[in-house]
Amino acid sequence: MEKTANTEKTKKSFFKGVKTEFGKIVWPDREAVGRETAAVLACSVALGLIIAILDLVIKFGLSFIL
Repeated sequence: MEKTANTEKTKKSFFKGVKTEFGKIVWPDREAVGRETAAVLACSVALGLIIAILDLVIKFGLSFIL
């Protein structure tokens, strides 16, 4: 019986701690999310272009050698 009471107390203190920490979160505003999304998309496109160019160069190099 004591084990169940102790478990309940532990669960309550855990969720109380989670609630307290969740209240400390600073959520970004709409403009910040938009800027960060645009930055991620721009970096993804740039990286994709770099990989595509490297792929073409490697293909050309291998076809020239073989």
